[in-house]
Amino acid sequence: MRRLVISVLVGGSLLLGAPAFAQEDEATTYDFDDDIVSGDLVRPDGEMLNVRRRGQRDSLIRIREHFIPEMLKSVEDL
Repeated sequence: MRRLVISVLVGGSLLLGAPAFAQEDEATTYDFDDDIVSGDLVRPDGEMLNVRRRGQRDSLIRIREHFIPEMLKSVEDL
Protein backbone atom coordinates (compact mmCIF):
# COMPACT_ATOMS: atom_id res chain seq x y z
CA MET A 1 0.00 0.00 0.00
CA ARG A 2 2.79 2.37 0.90
CA ARG A 3 4.57 1.68 -2.39
CA LEU A 4 1.37 2.36 -4.29
CA VAL A 5 0.95 5.78 -2.64
CA ILE A 6 4.59 6.67 -3.27
CA SER A 7 4.39 5.59 -6.92
CA VAL A 8 1.18 7.62 -7.42
CA LEU A 9 2.81 10.71 -5.88
CA VAL A 10 5.97 10.31 -7.99
CA GLY A 11 3.96 9.72 -11.15
CA GLY A 12 1.74 12.72 -10.44
CA SER A 13 4.70 14.97 -9.83
CA LEU A 14 6.26 13.84 -13.12
CA LEU A 15 3.07 14.63 -15.00
CA LEU A 16 2.67 18.03 -13.38
CA GLY A 17 6.31 18.90 -13.83
CA ALA A 18 6.38 18.01 -17.52
CA PRO A 19 7.43 20.91 -19.75
CA ALA A 20 4.62 22.74 -21.47
CA PHE A 21 4.44 22.37 -25.20
CA ALA A 22 4.85 25.61 -27.12
CA GLN A 23 1.84 26.79 -29.01
CA GLU A 24 2.14 27.46 -32.69
CA ASP A 25 2.80 31.09 -33.54
CA GLU A 26 -0.30 32.55 -35.09
CA ALA A 27 -0.36 36.00 -36.60
CA THR A 28 -3.01 38.19 -35.00
CA THR A 29 -4.77 40.54 -37.33
CA TYR A 30 -7.17 43.33 -36.47
CA ASP A 31 -9.63 44.58 -39.02
CA PHE A 32 -11.12 48.05 -38.62
CA ASP A 33 -13.52 48.47 -41.48
CA ASP A 34 -14.87 52.01 -41.67
CA ASP A 35 -15.90 52.21 -38.04
CA ILE A 36 -17.55 55.56 -37.38
CA VAL A 37 -16.77 57.05 -34.02
CA SER A 38 -19.04 59.84 -32.91
CA GLY A 39 -19.39 61.61 -29.61
CA ASP A 40 -19.96 64.87 -27.82
CA LEU A 41 -17.54 67.12 -26.03
CA VAL A 42 -17.67 66.20 -22.37
CA ARG A 43 -16.97 68.97 -19.88
CA PRO A 44 -16.92 68.87 -16.11
CA ASP A 45 -19.92 70.16 -14.24
CA GLY A 46 -19.59 73.50 -12.54
CA GLU A 47 -18.10 76.86 -13.28
CA MET A 48 -14.98 77.48 -15.31
CA LEU A 49 -12.41 79.41 -13.28
CA ASN A 50 -10.11 81.88 -14.95
CA VAL A 51 -6.91 82.52 -13.04
CA ARG A 52 -5.12 85.82 -13.37
CA ARG A 53 -1.52 85.63 -14.53
CA ARG A 54 1.14 86.64 -12.07
CA GLY A 55 3.01 89.86 -12.62
CA GLN A 56 6.34 89.89 -14.37
CA ARG A 57 9.23 89.76 -11.96
CA ASP A 58 12.66 91.29 -12.17
CA SER A 59 15.62 89.05 -12.80
CA LEU A 60 17.67 88.11 -9.76
CA ILE A 61 20.84 88.01 -11.85
CA ARG A 62 22.81 91.23 -11.53
CA ILE A 63 25.53 92.11 -14.01
CA ARG A 64 28.70 93.32 -12.31
CA GLU A 65 29.59 96.74 -13.67
CA HIS A 66 33.29 96.61 -12.80
CA PHE A 67 33.96 93.06 -13.95
CA ILE A 68 36.58 93.79 -16.64
CA PRO A 69 38.66 96.19 -14.51
CA GLU A 70 38.63 93.69 -11.64
CA MET A 71 39.79 90.93 -13.98
CA LEU A 72 42.66 93.13 -15.23
CA LYS A 73 43.73 93.87 -11.63
CA SER A 74 43.81 90.16 -10.81
CA VAL A 75 46.05 89.47 -13.84
CA GLU A 76 48.49 92.24 -12.93
CA ASP A 77 49.34 90.52 -9.67
CA LEU A 78 50.53 87.37 -11.45
